[in-house]
Amino acid sequence: MASITLTHIQKTYGLGAKSNTVIQDFSAQIMDGEFVVIVGPSGCGKSTLLRMVAGLEEITKGDISIGNRVVNQVEPSERDIAMVFQNYALYPHMSVFDNMAYGLKIANKPLDEIKARVAKAADILELSHLLLRKPRELSGGQRQRVAMGRAIVRQPQVFLFDEPLSNLDAKLRAQTRLEIQKLHRELGITSLFVTHDQVEAMTLAQRMIVMNGGVMEQFGTPEEVYNRPASTFVASFIGSPPMNLLHHAPDLAEGLILGIRPEHLEISDHGWALTVDTVELLGAERLVHARLENEALTLRLDASLTAPKIGELFHATPKAGCIHHFSAETGKRL
Repeated sequence: MASITLTHIQKTYGLGAKSNTVIQDFSAQIMDGEFVVIVGPSGCGKSTLLRMVAGLEEITKGDISIGNRVVNQVEPSERDIAMVFQNYALYPHMSVFDNMAYGLKIANKPLDEIKARVAKAADILELSHLLLRKPRELSGGQRQRVAMGRAIVRQPQVFLFDEPLSNLDAKLRAQTRLEIQKLHRELGITSLFVTHDQVEAMTLAQRMIVMNGGVMEQFGTPEEVYNRPASTFVASFIGSPPMNLLHHAPDLAEGLILGIRPEHLEISDHGWALTVDTVELLGAERLVHARLENEALTLRLDASLTAPKIGELFHATPKAGCIHHFSAETGKRL
């Protein structure tokens, strides 16, 4: 296992006036054995960053180290990493066993060692009964587990995951998230996981990097990012539904944006006067979408409570200590 150190990384495509910088002065330290998730919207540079760690993209500026070795000029095959892609990248004509064993065969590992490594990985991922099948005979979730198994048998210093769950349905995504968590607990290998799904990021990460436009907005634990977002971007991207951001709340000072999570608003007989637009029932809770004058605002309520009806006027107050303040000029937390 090894740490990953990114020092003032920049990635620019093209030259001169037509150049496009997609990663800007990015620095981060992923500790040995840590599971870090890079999350952000499409086009924010997260997959490009992962591919630079893998050696699949050249670095314009800066250094990437795996362990104590700077790997800028090191070929991907020599970086001691294993990558899991979103499209599985399995050989359709090979069995599960041969797909998992392929990298070891290329490395001329002894047959007994190959069998032992594949058997161990298959046992961890509950694939032992599928080793003779071809990829076309497997479900999407099973194919993704084979792709992870192929990475495990390499026994790398670092795992790189590039949106590996995006092709799975909602139920399989949730199941595979649990399998990845279990895998990391058992193997303890340093892992960098890219996703655009903030639920995946919150549930998988020990720490998470939130990216926006090639820039790191925040790096912290899921609790830190959720409870103390560093910017309005983080506040609006992390959380489902996202944090309410109000520019014209009553008694709000000029130049400030007020943030409040939907679960931190309570119906009361005083406070902000809101008008209900829609109400969503989500099993154990309701989402009340309302307006405070001309600004949209969402409340998350326990489904056992009586919710206001569409078009109804009601009052709500923020819970004590749960209001966030941001600069209207920079969007940064104050």
